[in-house]
Amino acid sequence: MPRFLAYGTERRLDRRRKEPEFGSGAIQGVAAPETAGNATARSAMGSLLALGLPTSATAALLLAAFQQYGMQPGSLLFERNGEIVWALLARLFVAMVALLILNLPFAPLWATLLEVPHAHLYAGITVFASLGVYATGASTTDLALMCALGVLAYVMRRNDVPIAPALIAVILGPPAEYSLRDAMANSGNDPLTLVSSPLTIVLHTLLALGVAWATW
Repeated sequence: MPRFLAYGTERRLDRRRKEPEFGSGAIQGVAAPETAGNATARSAMGSLLALGLPTSATAALLLAAFQQYGMQPGSLLFERNGEIVWALLARLFVAMVALLILNLPFAPLWATLLEVPHAHLYAGITVFASLGVYATGASTTDLALMCALGVLAYVMRRNDVPIAPALIAVILGPPAEYSLRDAMANSGNDPLTLVSSPLTIVLHTLLALGVAWATW
C-alpha cells in the first residue's frame, strides 16, 4: 500500500511540472515506491500483529492466512497464540540472514528476469495462479471467479483505478462487518455507540478529513 501511495503522489506532482517526465523513464517513479517500501517493510509485521492492520500486500496475505486458521491479529493474538507470534518473529531474523546470503551472489541472476518478455511472464503467473486456486478447492467455479477478478483488475488498471485499496477492502471487509454487527447487537442498535468515546470520535474525524482531502 505505501508503494502505491508514493507512486501516486509522485505522479500527481509530476503533472504539475512544466515538462512532465512520467512515461519517459522518470527516476521518481522507481525511487519513490522503493523508498516507501523499504521504510515500511520493518513496520508492516508490527502493525499486522499488534493492530491487525495490513500495510503491505504481503501483510494482507498473512492476515488472510491468520483468519483462515481462526486467529485474529491484534492485542489478543499475543495472549492466545503467543507461541506462534514469537516463533514467527524468530523466523524473521533467520530469514533476514538467509536473504542476505542468497541475494549477494544471485542478485545479477534476479536482474535477468527483467529481460523476460511481459507476455511470457504474465502467462507463467497465470498458470501458477490457476494451479494454486484449483489445488486449494478443486473447483472450476474458483477458477472462473479468479478469471473474472483478473479481468476486473485489468479494467481497473486500464482506467487508472487503484487496485490496492480494493484488495485491502476485500480482506478487511468481513471483519469490519462482523465488528459492526457485534457493536449494534451489544448497544441495542444504537448507532451513537460508534462515536461514544473520545478515541472513536478522533478516528472518525480523521477518516472524514482524509476522505474530504482525497476528494478535493
